[in-house]
Amino acid sequence: MPLTGRVEGYVIDATGAPMASAQVRLTGTSFFAEADSAGHYFINNVPVGTHRLEARHVGYAPTVVPAVAIREGEVTWQHFALRARGLALEELTVEADLPLVPRDEVTSHQRIEGALGLQPGMVGTAGNGNIEVRGGRADEATQYIDGVPVSPGTSGTPSASRTGGAVSTLGATPAGTNAFEDASLTTGALVSEFGNAESGLVTLRTPVPGTEGYRPITENRFLDPLVSPVSTFSIDVDAASYANVRRFLSGGMLPPPDAVRIEEMINYFDYSYPEPTGEHPFAVSMEAAPAPWNPEHQLLLIGLQGKHLDRRAMPPSNLVFLIDVSGSMDDPAKLPLVQQAFRMLVQQLRPEDRVAIVVYAGAAGLVLPSTSGADKGAILAAIDRLQAGGSTAGGAGIALAYRIARENYSPRGNNRVILATDGDFNVGATSEADLQHMIEEYRAQGTFLTVLGFGTGNLKDDRMEMLADKGNGQYAYIDTFQEARRVFIQQFGGTLHAIAKDVKLQLEFNPATVAGYRLVGYENRLLAREDFDDDTKDAGELGAGHTVTALYEVIPAGPRELAGTGTLRYQNAGLTARAEPAASG
Repeated sequence: MPLTGRVEGYVIDATGAPMASAQVRLTGTSFFAEADSAGHYFINNVPVGTHRLEARHVGYAPTVVPAVAIREGEVTWQHFALRARGLALEELTVEADLPLVPRDEVTSHQRIEGALGLQPGMVGTAGNGNIEVRGGRADEATQYIDGVPVSPGTSGTPSASRTGGAVSTLGATPAGTNAFEDASLTTGALVSEFGNAESGLVTLRTPVPGTEGYRPITENRFLDPLVSPVSTFSIDVDAASYANVRRFLSGGMLPPPDAVRIEEMINYFDYSYPEPTGEHPFAVSMEAAPAPWNPEHQLLLIGLQGKHLDRRAMPPSNLVFLIDVSGSMDDPAKLPLVQQAFRMLVQQLRPEDRVAIVVYAGAAGLVLPSTSGADKGAILAAIDRLQAGGSTAGGAGIALAYRIARENYSPRGNNRVILATDGDFNVGATSEADLQHMIEEYRAQGTFLTVLGFGTGNLKDDRMEMLADKGNGQYAYIDTFQEARRVFIQQFGGTLHAIAKDVKLQLEFNPATVAGYRLVGYENRLLAREDFDDDTKDAGELGAGHTVTALYEVIPAGPRELAGTGTLRYQNAGLTARAEPAASG
């Protein structure tokens, strides 16, 4: 039997976007693969030896790696970045006029039938509301509603229906307006899962009420420095809100107001602040300019730039991947994306780094004991074996992950649990007080927590933000393969290695020059004035290479009163006297 190995990797374009359907081939052989929607490909049972590997995609120049070494029983990683090339194509213009359809009619019973009637292979309805696919009778088409098979009888009366809402098949019982939000028709060859479909398959999806959770935000108001001269807050390098808001907008929806954390929108971007010099772990930059929305106000920027570390010089990492494999993670945007993200992280590990993998569903379990980063094949194989199913014992999973981290504790290293979940903790130690106390205890012992959020529908953003805050770690939301690359490759050092802990900022505003000020964002990070000097008060963590940006809207002192800020009537005279130099005796 010939000795074989495996070649695997990602195909991306020049911007880093995945190249779905790109073909990767071992030239001169029959071994090839097609990249999936994330750009991921793999080829199994490749004979041991050196091979020439080529990646192609329509409209892009082929890329060739002349010598890829395949070793027995090992995974060889090879990534491709394709560059677009010009194609001479004739111009094609398509014009059509289509009347607008009222929104409340788009998903009605009649509209669904009309939309399906435009699909190839459908010849209309059988007169009683049942669909009819070419080559079959009306009662031979199988219908699924939210994954549940629903088959109408020959007379058009459904033999089964979905209860709990005015939802039925497309048979004689009409579906109410807005009953369905998506409908599709499949004809021809079907996978074995739908082998009972004789002539076609209709898939319907009903709207599901959102159960996502967000911490309430009360927007910061203007403060009068005569009353509140000092502003104190903890830094925040999270950017989960930006990716989450992008997910809503990309889906054609406005995000919930509490999902929008302004400081995370601002901190998503790199502003090229000056690097720190000497022994200092970070540098501070400040500048002011007129506020874009009100030129009479000033916008004060405070920027922190963390020191970049050479990856080879970073302390060793003792990591525990804590992965939610409960039933709620059984979604293409959840567990499969988690696996892709952690595969990328594994490729960054060095031999001195170690990884263990803990999973939790109905119960928590150890999938992979602490393993050297040199044994990437074993770590990747454990990630690939993960499957979703069961309830969510989140508290038990976190407890086990911390215990494994402590058993492999590195006194001079980076000890961290990386939790990947949709945040749906519904079994076990679910109270925030219990989870918070556990995380704070381990934080005090030097083991930190990074939280990665995935998926839609039941995202518990508020809980995941709390866990990361109390665990001295970063909270990120990963909605795409590109976002996973940003977190685990572009910001690798900052995600895993802290250069400053419990970082707080405190500013004092002079009432002689400032009539009012407000901190833009950071509502969940505000601290009391006395907390600044209290080293027992937890605050944010600054990772290697990370930046922090804070903005204040400032109203310069002047003759006009502050609108809506509660300016006191009799303070101007005292303020003027305070601002004037004292007369010499």
